[in-house]
Amino acid sequence: MKKQIILSLACTLFAIGASAQAKEEVKTGWNLGPLPAVSYNSDLGFQYGALCDFFYFGDGSTYPTYLHKFNVELSRYTKGETIAHVFYDSKYLIPGLRLTAAVSYLDSAMSPFYGFNGFASPLDYDKTTGSSWYYMDRTMLRGIADVQGNISDRLTWMAGLTFWNVTTGDVALNKYKDETSLYEVYRAAGLISDAEVSGAHLELKGGLVYDTRDMEAAPTRGYCAEIVGSLSPDLFGEGEAYGRIMATWRQFFPVVGDKVVVGYRVNWQQTFGNTPFYLQQTTTPLYLRQIKNEGLGGKNSVRGVFQNRILADGYMWANLEARIKLANFRLFKQNWYVATNPFMDMGLITKARAFDRQKGDNAAQELINKGLGLYSGEGYDGVHTSVGAGIKLVMNHNFIISVEYGMPLDKRDGKGGLNIGTNYIF
Repeated sequence: MKKQIILSLACTLFAIGASAQAKEEVKTGWNLGPLPAVSYNSDLGFQYGALCDFFYFGDGSTYPTYLHKFNVELSRYTKGETIAHVFYDSKYLIPGLRLTAAVSYLDSAMSPFYGFNGFASPLDYDKTTGSSWYYMDRTMLRGIADVQGNISDRLTWMAGLTFWNVTTGDVALNKYKDETSLYEVYRAAGLISDAEVSGAHLELKGGLVYDTRDMEAAPTRGYCAEIVGSLSPDLFGEGEAYGRIMATWRQFFPVVGDKVVVGYRVNWQQTFGNTPFYLQQTTTPLYLRQIKNEGLGGKNSVRGVFQNRILADGYMWANLEARIKLANFRLFKQNWYVATNPFMDMGLITKARAFDRQKGDNAAQELINKGLGLYSGEGYDGVHTSVGAGIKLVMNHNFIISVEYGMPLDKRDGKGGLNIGTNYIF
C-alpha cells in the first residue's frame, strides 16, 4: 500500500509537469504555501492539522532567495504527539545580520526510546508494535534565537540562545497502564537518574560558517562548512552543566546542469560534561530545517532506521543522494518542479553513553542485563546503514513537499519507514 501511494503520486506529478512546461517567472511580493498537515511517519503514525509557509520576495531582485520567511504548524499524530511551531528567518530585518527564531511545543504520549548505544541494545520486533515497551512520555518546549553576521563574502559568524524545558515519564495512556516499558527498566537500573527525568536549560551558542552554495533550500552547486559549539551552565540549579560541538560539511555537484545534482552531508556531534538523558538525542543545527532536530535514526538523519535508535554521547552520520529533476511547470501562477532523490544514509557511534554500566562489569551482571533487555551482548561499534528514495514537489525553489521511503540494511535497526513532510533533509 505504501509503495502504491508513492508510485501513484510520482506518476501524477510527472504527468502534470510534462503537460505544463513553461518558462520560469521571477516571483515578487508575498507567496503562501498553505497545506493541510496530512502526512505519515513510521515512528509517529498519521499526522493531521495545518501548516503554512509564507515567503516575501519584495521586488524579486533576490529571487529565489526570499527576504522574509515564516512557517507555522499546528498538528497531531495518531500515536499521540501534538506539535505547535512558529519559525522566522530573514537576512534583511536587521541590516547586516541574519535572524533565525523559532518557538516549538511538542507533547508526545509515545516518544520512541530504544535504549543506549545502538546495537548494544537489543531490538525485539514483537514489542515494536502494539506495546509501550519502546516508548515513553515526553513534553518539550524549545525557543531558539540565532543571529549571523558577515566576516567576509562567504564566511559568517553566528551566535545564539536555545531554551529547553523537557519532561519525560512513563507512558500514561490507559491502554498501556499495566505494561512495563524499557524506559522504566532503565530508570530502575539507574541508567537514567532522577536528575535526568526533567529540567530546564539555556544553551549559549557560537559558530562559524563558510558557504558557497547557490541557494539554501535546494542547492545545485557549492559547499557549506559549519561548526557550532554550545555551552549550558547550571543556571536553574538542575545540577547538569554540559557542552557540545557539532560540525557539518555539505557539498553539491551539478552532473547534468541543474537537472541532476549529487549531494552529500557529513555530520559529527559530541557532548561533554553532564548532558541529561532527555537532551541526548537533540542536535545543534545552524538552521532548523525540520521541527525536530534529533538523531540518530528517523527522517532527519538515517532515514528508515527507527527514530532515536542510536542514542549516545557522540556520533557521526552521512547522507548521499542524487537529486533528479523530472519536470518543470507553471501552476497556480507559481514555478514548480518535480524531482526524485535516491539516497544512502549511514551513522555510527563515536562516544558511547554509560556502556560499562549498561552491560555490567561482570559475567553475572551481563546475563541479568540481557534478560532485562538492557544489553544485547554486542558492542556499540558498527555502521547503521539505510537506502531509499523519495519524490519532491518544489514551489519557487523554497517550498518543498517531500515523500521518502528508507530501508535499513540491518534488521536490528527496524523494518523501514515512510515519511511525508516538507524540505530536503540537507
